[in-house]
Amino acid sequence: MNTVAIVCCFTLVIHLTEALALSMRLAGARTKQIATSLSFVNIAFLAARLSNMFQAPLLGALVDQAVRLHTAPELLGSFRLILLAAFAGNLLGMLLTPGVSYILVRGIYIFEQQGSIPRLIFAALRPRNLLKILLNLRLPSLRYLAGVNYRAIPRTFLYCNVLMVGIYAVGVLAALLAGAFLPEQRATAVQLSGIVNGLATIMLAVLVDPAGAHITDQVVHGKRPLNDVWTMVFFLQAGRLLATLILAQLILWPAARYIMAVTEWIARLAG
Repeated sequence: MNTVAIVCCFTLVIHLTEALALSMRLAGARTKQIATSLSFVNIAFLAARLSNMFQAPLLGALVDQAVRLHTAPELLGSFRLILLAAFAGNLLGMLLTPGVSYILVRGIYIFEQQGSIPRLIFAALRPRNLLKILLNLRLPSLRYLAGVNYRAIPRTFLYCNVLMVGIYAVGVLAALLAGAFLPEQRATAVQLSGIVNGLATIMLAVLVDPAGAHITDQVVHGKRPLNDVWTMVFFLQAGRLLATLILAQLILWPAARYIMAVTEWIARLAG
């Protein structure tokens, strides 16, 4: 359980970072500095990549232990807890988005003056500035919901986002779970996470990311009101909540069974 708790913490950080990355679009639209805001996204994803670097071997250790102790069915419950941690990270990210967006807007303007990310970081770490940042990380008020306009955002875009996040959340977990139930073909099963995540990758590249970028560009060029970006960010984050709380939980075991079936087919083919 200690290992599961640590994995949950890393999972929370990963999904918190991904949820807050959406606020970069809002900051970019407000400042009309899209390229700069995208560079900030890459910096933010460093935290997610570092968390993933520590999380991955711990997940592998959980599978190894389940195989050794013949407790693969119990692993399913542990993975459901990890998905709950993903939901918690997305919820926290959604709550912090208004404050983080304001901080990012200030950060972009300061970056224009400093011209250097290290200088910007050192400036942010000064006690007075750090206190201001912490004071802005407050929970949003209900007035932030007043401007949400569901009609302004394409429905397909929002539905695809929910499906994409749900698939991404379970892809690796389903492959590891399949490996625990098929220990003799464990290496094959783990390598098959792509047959689940592949659909999510296509949806992100073709349907979700371009649509979000298009809406942001329209706002920057004055073809849409700024409120449309806030609406988009709100519903994308709400979709992440729905995906990790409900959809991912529903498809985790079917995805694992799917990978198990493909693994067994490959084993027969190779044998």
